[in-house]
Amino acid sequence: MKNMTFTFLTLFLISTALMAKTTTKATLTMEHAAEGQYTLLIEGYDWGPGVNKVVLPMEQMVSEVDFRDFSVEAERKAEGVEMRPGEAKGARKVMHAYVSDAMGKAVATGNHVALVLFVSPNDALGSPIKYVFKNGRGSNQWIDYKLVVSHLPSKKVWNTETERIISRLKEFDLSGVYTQNETRLTYGSFIPKHEGKAPLIIWLHGGGEGGTDPSIPLIANKAWNYASKDMQSIFGGAYVLVPQAPTFWMQSATGDYTRGDRNDIYNETLMGLIKQYVNDHQGIDTDRIYIGGCSNGGYMSLKLILEHPDYFAAGYISALAFHNKYISNEEIERIKNVPMWFVHAKDDPVTLPNETVVPLYQRLVDAGAADVHFSFYYHVTDLSGFYGGTDYRYNGHWSWIYSHANHADFELDGTPVKLNGAKTTIMEWMAAQKN
Repeated sequence: MKNMTFTFLTLFLISTALMAKTTTKATLTMEHAAEGQYTLLIEGYDWGPGVNKVVLPMEQMVSEVDFRDFSVEAERKAEGVEMRPGEAKGARKVMHAYVSDAMGKAVATGNHVALVLFVSPNDALGSPIKYVFKNGRGSNQWIDYKLVVSHLPSKKVWNTETERIISRLKEFDLSGVYTQNETRLTYGSFIPKHEGKAPLIIWLHGGGEGGTDPSIPLIANKAWNYASKDMQSIFGGAYVLVPQAPTFWMQSATGDYTRGDRNDIYNETLMGLIKQYVNDHQGIDTDRIYIGGCSNGGYMSLKLILEHPDYFAAGYISALAFHNKYISNEEIERIKNVPMWFVHAKDDPVTLPNETVVPLYQRLVDAGAADVHFSFYYHVTDLSGFYGGTDYRYNGHWSWIYSHANHADFELDGTPVKLNGAKTTIMEWMAAQKN
């Protein structure tokens, strides 16, 4: 699982090694390339999606290509959205080029060329989404993203996107819709290639991923990873359900945020969606239904556990937004036997840990909770090592990165979490939970 975080680093090192060795025969055929068309390839990273490749069609076969012969300019815009300097338009750095097929897969000889583009969490020009703040709330949205690719020797230009490939979402069904009491929820889902019963992993997004496009809560952070080969192997195959709120999970009837002091408007419909999905998929092991989420989704995960403590086999909650003071002692008694693992960062500026997870965890422990864990990080850092490792810090609110990467593996006191006497990670632990 953790090996996935080094994929981009490996690609960079390989491409760097090839730079000095690559020669060009493509200059002979570049002028015959298909007029102006290109395909975008989008990869999912810890911080969200990045346009990491562009594929250019050729009318003749190509055997070699030189990345130094290309320049790439990006333009990002959205109606009614003001872009900050440096994020609206500018040059993209070309790291490597190779001969490929139409999907960007490397081939010895072919009629396409793929350019590998530099991406990083600090380079807005690489992102096809933007956090847009309107009408008092913010949300991640797909924006108008355009590239202009030039072949410098021939002056050939590609400036028209004809296809967009997001490989991490290919196996998800993004068409799910559930309506109850005039409340409509969209959702994405994944069905494992598995015989017999399999568990269900439910992920509830944060406040910035609401709307009606389930691709956003899957790709705006690394939630798609629950369907990855490595993650699926931990569970022996698992269904994945990612519901989406039209606005935000913590919305109260007045339109304001609730932090547990008032009821929200979505929990009943969301529970209806979960039960309907389980009923429609007989392959789900109803004794192994796991629920988790971040921030707003952390609030809603805990809300559903409070309302339905016998339904869920475990909870995995990061950046909890439910305020401890609104949880009664009776509710603590009700949920203390539900296995839960909390993940949070000490420098979280949004969901302050001393108002949320720290006192809640202590109350659960004091009540005798036998299987509750709390990985409390100092900061949220770069797991790939490519951007500085522990010296690079994301926003402290982004502790869900550690859940999605199956990184959390320690107790509040720093000792390892153990399962049957052996060290374990958050997902390995969760896979073992059963009602």
